[in-house]
Amino acid sequence: MKHLMPFTVIMFFSLVSSPLFAHQDAYVQDYLERLENSRKYIVLVAETMPEDKYGFKATPESFSFAENLLHIGYAMDWHSQSLLGDRESRDWQTDTVFKVGTKSKAEMIALINNTFDETIKLISQFDTTQLEDELDYFGLNRSKRQIFMLLADHITHHRAQMLVSMRLNGLVPPRYVLFQ
Repeated sequence: MKHLMPFTVIMFFSLVSSPLFAHQDAYVQDYLERLENSRKYIVLVAETMPEDKYGFKATPESFSFAENLLHIGYAMDWHSQSLLGDRESRDWQTDTVFKVGTKSKAEMIALINNTFDETIKLISQFDTTQLEDELDYFGLNRSKRQIFMLLADHITHHRAQMLVSMRLNGLVPPRYVLFQ
């Protein structure tokens, strides 16, 4: 009888936690699918914009098309590698990896693809038991699950600015693809 109690406790927790972990794993898989679709679309947008228009700014205080593209890369790197992966953050003011500088269109697209690769790799290996762990996000407590959503929103926000730049240059952006 005394061996029955530990067995019962173990069985109870395995039955309760198993669906929870399966749900969390499904969340990460859905997120990875969305992230891969987002990559395809943003690369298509970046390839469609002529290189001589990469410096275009909708307003003087706006990011240029190229700056928006590389800012997406910086934010992916920061959200995934630093917030979710615990690597020290790059400093946006002094970082040169995600600054336009003299980078060509091809180099910027390659950098974005590489950053998506690194982000997808980290997230595919993410320990889903940490999804509810909280951290400081600009003075607010946010769970790592919320960090996933904030990253997706940030990508969409800056990609939309890139689409406006295309329209202001008389270009038709690639057709929007759902689930990204």
